[in-house]
Amino acid sequence: MRTATVTRKTAETEITVTLDLDGTGRYDNRTGVGFFDHMLDQLARHALIDLTVRATGDLHIDDHHTVEDTGITIGQALTEALGDKTGIRRYGACLLPMDDALVRCALDLSGRPYLVWDMAMPTDKIGTFDTELVREFFQALSVHGGITLHVEALNGFNSHHIAEATFKSVARALREALETDPRMAEAIPSTKGAL
Repeated sequence: MRTATVTRKTAETEITVTLDLDGTGRYDNRTGVGFFDHMLDQLARHALIDLTVRATGDLHIDDHHTVEDTGITIGQALTEALGDKTGIRRYGACLLPMDDALVRCALDLSGRPYLVWDMAMPTDKIGTFDTELVREFFQALSVHGGITLHVEALNGFNSHHIAEATFKSVARALREALETDPRMAEAIPSTKGAL
C-alpha cells in the first residue's frame, strides 16, 4: 500500500496530510485558504492521488506559513508513501493549456530536490491569495518530496489560469512518474540501485 499520514506541528501551523498514491483523485482539503484548497483539489484530481489535508495556521498574519508548511507536509507524506520507489516510472512531464495559460512541467522523483521556476504572475493577488505563494508551495514540495521539478509558464495573462494550470501540469507529470512501470515493476529505476 502506497499510503501515508503525516502530521507536522509548529508554533505557526498544525497540518495533517493523508494520501494514497494509488487513489482515484478523491480530495478533502481544508486549510482555511479557499484558493489554495481549490489548487490542492486540482493536484489530487489530476494526479489521481487521494488527498486529505487538515491545516490550521496563523492566518491572522497571512497565508504564507500555512501554504509553505502544507507543501512540506505533502512532500514528507509523498516520500513516506513511495518507500524505496521500486517499480515507479520516476519521470513525468506535461504541457498543459488552460485558456490563455500554457504551462510546462517536467519532474524526476530522484531524491535530489531542485526547483527551476520560470513563471511570471501578472498580478500580486488572486482574490486575497498572494500569487508568490504558488512558488513557495512548490519549493517546499520539491525539497521535502525529493523532487527535481522544472516549471515554466509559456503563455498567460490571467493569474488564476496560470496558477491553476501550474497545479494541473505538476499533477499530470506526478501521475506519470508515480505509475508502476509494468516492464520494471520489481526494479528501482536507477543504475545506482537506489533513489
